[in-house]
Amino acid sequence: MKRFVMAGLAGTVAGIIATTQIAGPLLAQEAENKAGVYEQLDLFGDIFERIRAQYVEEVAPEELIEAAIDGMLTSLDPHSSYLSPDDAEQMRVQTRGEFGGLGIEVTQEDGFVKVVSPIDGTPADEAGIEAGDFITHVDGESILGLTLDKAVDLMRGPVGSEIVITVVREGEPDPFDVTIIRDTIKLTAVRARTEGASVVLRVTTFNDQTFPNLKEGMEKQIAEAGGIDKVNGFVLDLRNNPGGLLTQAIKVSDAFLNEGEIVSTRGRNPEDGERFNATPGDLAQGKPIVVLINGGSASASEIVAGALKDHHRAIVVGTKSFGKGSVQTVMPLRGDGAMRLTTSRYYTPSGRSIQALGVSPDIIVEQPRVRPEAEEEEESNARTRSEADLRGSLNNDSLTEDEIRQIEEDRTKAEETAELRNEDYQLAYAIDILKGLSAFNPTERASQ
Repeated sequence: MKRFVMAGLAGTVAGIIATTQIAGPLLAQEAENKAGVYEQLDLFGDIFERIRAQYVEEVAPEELIEAAIDGMLTSLDPHSSYLSPDDAEQMRVQTRGEFGGLGIEVTQEDGFVKVVSPIDGTPADEAGIEAGDFITHVDGESILGLTLDKAVDLMRGPVGSEIVITVVREGEPDPFDVTIIRDTIKLTAVRARTEGASVVLRVTTFNDQTFPNLKEGMEKQIAEAGGIDKVNGFVLDLRNNPGGLLTQAIKVSDAFLNEGEIVSTRGRNPEDGERFNATPGDLAQGKPIVVLINGGSASASEIVAGALKDHHRAIVVGTKSFGKGSVQTVMPLRGDGAMRLTTSRYYTPSGRSIQALGVSPDIIVEQPRVRPEAEEEEESNARTRSEADLRGSLNNDSLTEDEIRQIEEDRTKAEETAELRNEDYQLAYAIDILKGLSAFNPTERASQ
């Protein structure tokens, strides 16, 4: 019996020795890492004190600390940052749908401020700012090297005040100045209208009003058309939509899906991942959907486009989207400030991250550059002659007056679509797709 006890004790001692041999170096390494961190914090304290005591001009300590915090966050990625109390309040106001400024969503790329997209109907949009533009100067002052928040601060100002920004645009040989008058930006999240038999849903942002506006707009257009049977499909226009709230992107996707995953998020720890699934109910009642995207479609827009594409619920048309596949969490801090921190990546239902890759359209359709008016007039004047233009041509007496009237109405609608093609080629293309789908599916055919 004693031998068994001794053997057991020997095993225990051996286990303790083995554990000590393994854990010892790990504990030592952890202690060394902590010591290194504390040394760096001491270094930060030394630098802070020297700046406060010896810098050529007096600096407010709180400004130094805020700058240090912001620098720490912006070094991580272009979307993490510190929000001062004023910036945090401005962000909350913007989420509610009304704020002051130029009306552009910007990001930072290689130290340059890049326009993700102008917002419909805002001063920047009306001044001709385009997605993909680079802003190099504000009122003649270079913003190269500034943090994104500092550059944005320079672009803010009182409503009614004038600002001159210098823009570098692909395809333009030289930088050029654009003068913009700052205004209060009131966002209408969704604008709905009907083109022919197609309902166009222009979604400009994803804020608290997006899904309610979408639902209300769809119901109104369907009612005015005389019921869902009179509608041949829906165009969900997400072009130049910089994104917004993840919750709203999920609701908009769910509006057109009956089941299945919409999006999943994955952070550093696997257990922190989330999956969001669709619930029964399709506001479009099974009608075809075309989603329009371009290089200004980012974040929440890409979640919607990716979900509807992966579930084969919509045809995605346009050009490759922006490629922002990360999720930022806004965390309140003491003193009414906040921290915007990238906490996860999101993935489409197929399990693909669109970070830096974007959503690729099913059909690539570029938006042509606006042509000079002289060329357009020359083209419109070059009208092709038809049989009806020939002198003495025979009349068509095989049709009734109602049939002739219907043909003329159809021709008028086709001409209206042609005019729309001159104004917005991508949108006209999307509407043509819906017409084609309706024509080849008689059971779903709406009046054209």
